[in-house]
Amino acid sequence: MFSLRNSTPRQIALLTAFLLAIPETLILWLAEKKIGLAVICFLSVFLLSYLLISFMLNRFVYRQIKLIYKFIYKTKATKREETYYKYLIPKKTIQEVGLDVEQWAADNESELELLRHNEQFRREFLQNLSHEFKTPVFAIQGYVDTLLDGAMQDPETAKRFLQRTSKNVERLTHLLNDLDQIAKLERGEIVLTKEAFVIQEMIQEVFESKQTKADAKQIGCRLKKESEAPVIVFADREKVRQVLNNLVSNAIKYGKQEGEVVASVYRTDGKRILIEITDDGVGIPEAELPRVFERFYRTEVGRSMDLTGSGLGLAICKHILEAHGQSIHVRSTEQVGTTFGFTLEAKPD
Repeated sequence: MFSLRNSTPRQIALLTAFLLAIPETLILWLAEKKIGLAVICFLSVFLLSYLLISFMLNRFVYRQIKLIYKFIYKTKATKREETYYKYLIPKKTIQEVGLDVEQWAADNESELELLRHNEQFRREFLQNLSHEFKTPVFAIQGYVDTLLDGAMQDPETAKRFLQRTSKNVERLTHLLNDLDQIAKLERGEIVLTKEAFVIQEMIQEVFESKQTKADAKQIGCRLKKESEAPVIVFADREKVRQVLNNLVSNAIKYGKQEGEVVASVYRTDGKRILIEITDDGVGIPEAELPRVFERFYRTEVGRSMDLTGSGLGLAICKHILEAHGQSIHVRSTEQVGTTFGFTLEAKPD
């Protein structure tokens, strides 16, 4: 069925000219009863009407549509684009033009939403960055002012304050090093040195290095029974150690008293190895799970339990694994526990 919405300007001009020519021709034929004159009248009115309507449509309607297209693409037209505007747009139906504009509006809204999200992320990042720097800086300032105000006269007090100042300086140093490492990972400046190694051996080494912290909370660290058979991965040994150190430290930090941390290793599709670190601690609220890998992002419970962390550990883990072409994920239930899982490349045959 014919529809004006699906018509091109030429079709609209033809239809309108035809409708104008018919009554003129009928009137002349009824008055003169001459077929030849009526045919000449029809052709003349039809042709003149078509030319006039086409001119008006292209001059005043599709000229504005061309401007809309130029606005949509936000650029000065090249010769190729001028050809497109001049010859191809007039062949489009009104419905096609409408769909193009609707698609542009949808794309524009998506870009605006992304910009709004990025702006919100930027504000939160700057706010968190300011908070993480202010805490140790203000502490250092307080200790130094106290020492200058006379506390230096007491050797024991002076030593205690200097030790606390040193810890806060160390915290600032770690924070700056972590930020620098993330920046280098994002720019691809850190070269990975891949080698084959048994992942279970590294997990055990990390467990042993965290034994003191685990013993303080009476937390047991172990490999899952089904995961004890040696599995060889191909990755940067020290970068993977950094990932495991961070995940195991978090598992102990947020695990419950007298709980346990369990490491699991699975072969997936023959090309990847899945490693999971599971705790039985406080868990993470479901609404906050998508944000745990953001820089400086920490849940309220996490922030209250760990006053010294920078909130960059998981972000670094994510960047290290992405540099390997792999991924990391998390699943968690509040007051049940949390599992972080990541993949590594299996040793090539």
